[in-house]
Amino acid sequence: MKPFVTSHVFSIIWRVLIVALLGLGGAECREEYSAISCRKHSASITDFGGVGDGKTSNTKAFNKAVASLSKLAADGGAQLIVPAGKWLTGSFNLTSHFTLYLHKDAIILGSQDESEYPSIPVLPSYGRGRDAPDGRYASLIWGTNLTDVVITGNNGTIDGQGASWWKKFKSGKMNLTRPYLIEIMYSDRIQISNLTLIDSPMWFVHPIYSNTIVVQGLTILAPIHSPNTDGIDPDSCSNVRIEDNYIVSGDDCIAVKSGWDTYGIKVGIPTEHVVIRRLTCISPYSATIALGSEMSGGIRDVRAEDITAINTESGVRIKTAVGRGGYVKDIFAQNLTINTMKYVFWMTGSYGSHPDPSFDPKALPMIQNINYRYWSAENVTYSAQLDGIKGDTFRDICISDVSIGLTEKPKEVQWNCTDVSGVTSNVTPKACDALPEKEGVKCNYPTDRLPVEDLPLLKCSA
Repeated sequence: MKPFVTSHVFSIIWRVLIVALLGLGGAECREEYSAISCRKHSASITDFGGVGDGKTSNTKAFNKAVASLSKLAADGGAQLIVPAGKWLTGSFNLTSHFTLYLHKDAIILGSQDESEYPSIPVLPSYGRGRDAPDGRYASLIWGTNLTDVVITGNNGTIDGQGASWWKKFKSGKMNLTRPYLIEIMYSDRIQISNLTLIDSPMWFVHPIYSNTIVVQGLTILAPIHSPNTDGIDPDSCSNVRIEDNYIVSGDDCIAVKSGWDTYGIKVGIPTEHVVIRRLTCISPYSATIALGSEMSGGIRDVRAEDITAINTESGVRIKTAVGRGGYVKDIFAQNLTINTMKYVFWMTGSYGSHPDPSFDPKALPMIQNINYRYWSAENVTYSAQLDGIKGDTFRDICISDVSIGLTEKPKEVQWNCTDVSGVTSNVTPKACDALPEKEGVKCNYPTDRLPVEDLPLLKCSA
């Protein structure tokens, strides 16, 4: 009798099974993600000599990869995959019609070798570096004059390894300003999403002079005593969508900026049309959302809603000073939930940091049309510290439907107000005389949608 299955048939069946199993494995390895654009071409950092051992420098590999893939911009663009591993690198720049995608087990490690961060000019709207007057280090990941750039992943990690930078800064030894983790300049259509960002040397995410920006689904982590580790800082940008982010920071979780004193006034690019929603912030020594203090190009039409702040110094803080010029106006914040906070409402008209000692004392900021409603706070030390500028009143402040629960040992004077004017309605504890109760007032919140809110996200794969 012949065997039921011949060796030839068995061989065919075995090949079919192998192909099927390989196919299943391939399907499992593909990761889907949402992005403003998908790419026609794909490559791995290993194709350009990358080594993910956490020790080998990949700065040349990243720059080689971007330079090579930039040639595909006109043919559907390209994505650079960073697979599982630890990828040590210094500063590298991006290109247009490009996606940097991090696998869930990928970690980009910022080099601690300062020579791997080129020196670049100071920002024109700042006039000097924030740490030192002459120049600054290029950010770990950066780009300028770009269109259609995505930095994303399946919650992969970018670790700036900032401790050595913080130590040098605190000792006063910085000759140039520390690098940011991610900075995009003079660009349009930018997405930064679905990543974990750790220990930036300075600010984490800094889009500047750019338009149509989505920052979404980030986990940003830095020690609460780390210096200047702002989470997300849109700076002289318009049409910005910041949503679904979790931030633990040594500085402001989000800081909206637009240039510093006369330099910001001269450049004159405001930050406007910004929506911030579903943010969770922990920052015991800074603000949930700061407006300024670098606001000399102007800040307007900022909308914040559905915000949670835990053990954070203040809710929305406006920071400015004589010499800033510019404006902060048309600000709207609703549905904030706060637990453990020093100041729920904080405005500072004497934030005295200046790029030059000879600032213009006639350059006064305009602060007006500030609207806060539907806030709930517990374990609060002060309800408000609102300090305008003598002869330059912060006006048209509206606060409605706010309940503030105090600590076991609250300050006796809950509302401290100078050089401000406006109204309150249904606010406890009762506000200061400068913000009298007016029954039935409902502070404004826009009902229209910003264009960036309707920017479609496509289903892509890596």
